[in-house]
Amino acid sequence: MLTSKELMERAGISRATLNNYISSGLLPKPSVLAPREGESRARRIGYFPEEVLVAIDRIRAMKERGLTMDQIASELVSNAEDASTPHTPEPSANVEEVSFTKVEAVPGPRLTLIDFEQPSYLVNGKFEIEWWNEAAAEQFLDSGASISTEMSGRSLFTTFFSGETMSEADGRLDTLRFHLSIAKVRLTKGALFTLDHGENAAQIEVLGSIYDEVEPLKTRDITFTEVNLARRGETPRWYRLYAAFFREGTLFSYVPAESDADALVSLLSRRDLVIRDILKSRKPYLTPLAVLVADLQGSMKICAELPPEEYFELINDIWDAMGTRLRSYYATHGKHVGDGLVCYFLPQPDCNYIENAVQCAHEMRETMHEVSRAWKKRKNWLNDLKLNIGLDEGEEWFGTYQTPTHLEFTVLGDTINRAARLSDYGQSGTVWVSKTMLSKLSSVERQAVHFGIRHTGEAGEEVLVPQSYARISNLLDLSQSQNLKFQDISGMTVAEIFDVTRNAENVEADHG
Repeated sequence: MLTSKELMERAGISRATLNNYISSGLLPKPSVLAPREGESRARRIGYFPEEVLVAIDRIRAMKERGLTMDQIASELVSNAEDASTPHTPEPSANVEEVSFTKVEAVPGPRLTLIDFEQPSYLVNGKFEIEWWNEAAAEQFLDSGASISTEMSGRSLFTTFFSGETMSEADGRLDTLRFHLSIAKVRLTKGALFTLDHGENAAQIEVLGSIYDEVEPLKTRDITFTEVNLARRGETPRWYRLYAAFFREGTLFSYVPAESDADALVSLLSRRDLVIRDILKSRKPYLTPLAVLVADLQGSMKICAELPPEEYFELINDIWDAMGTRLRSYYATHGKHVGDGLVCYFLPQPDCNYIENAVQCAHEMRETMHEVSRAWKKRKNWLNDLKLNIGLDEGEEWFGTYQTPTHLEFTVLGDTINRAARLSDYGQSGTVWVSKTMLSKLSSVERQAVHFGIRHTGEAGEEVLVPQSYARISNLLDLSQSQNLKFQDISGMTVAEIFDVTRNAENVEADHG
């Protein structure tokens, strides 16, 4: 009998290829058995008969003859029937380390996370709980307890691992090791200790010890471990604890070890379905965040000058060009109406979300120069495309709402309104930011930001005062009708960002 690792090494195939062959019915499912002595720390491992190597050689030979996978499957099934050894293709997944690159959905009614009856929860990069189902709350929280509405109070290690079920489970340390091996990829030990652990010094000591012990789990494939959630001395209750990785966070799901997990792993392979289920049922939460609002200056004039199809092409070019910048700074898209864009920057475990927003705004302006040059060359026109950007920060309610066609992220509160006003105030592609937001940067981070105010001198000349701020009421004549819309931010202290010096770590990351 061969483990999947041994099979891949001897057959010279990748894990994705192995899983593809299994899910296509070309190879049988592995037999799940206790590992041989010294072979693995896992409770159970999937083993394949050595005859599978012959089958893989036959598949390779048929592929060299130019047969498609469907033709290979048909021929193998036909040969099996002729030999009176019927084989029923059955979707499966490798049990040692699961990869779902090619896994197909299990036939029958589609499982959703909403109706999944076993504990599941999604954590962000700081291992704060973003979403959980009722089973997780019932099994892991103390009776009468609830998860905080404030994101800062949602540390997974405090919320779940201080509950009665997990704190007394025989497999508590194994469960912690699995979570911390994943957290260690982005969450530093220092950041782990800054999470809210209440007054539980013993918990901090245990977490720190395990953090030092485990190796970071860098795979992005769906994987699992087995844990015993029964109290010490009681009849074991073994669960497979799955981890699935998404841009929005890491999803953990528990399945009784004796249960068939095919429906769950098939669901976890569908990012679109998983995230839709989570967003539809995720409760809003209070969190610090930064808001970026960008608007194309003179869009009505540009729209009038271009044929409709070219105007749409221009807008798509702009936001396609911005996409890489937004992703690299962990931006979450908000409303995207016509030529305007709203983005949210949430706290991250390994970087400052305020700095992310400032750096992103600066690079969006630089990217806009490139788009403008390309369109000036293409159209031979004199228009300079300008993106006016407003930035502000605050603590607001963050959530989603369902439209007839899609889900949208949204923020309730004044932060988004102030950022929108600053974008509206901007002219000629400027970036405006509130003083409170720049004050949230460290002194080193702030030194990289070149900001200030352009004043008008006595002779009408422009006088730039660097590293300074001004109130909106001192920059505008609010008695003029065109400026009345800025009355609500008249007392806001702001500055214009002229340039941002990229730090060495970002430059190295770009070229690494």
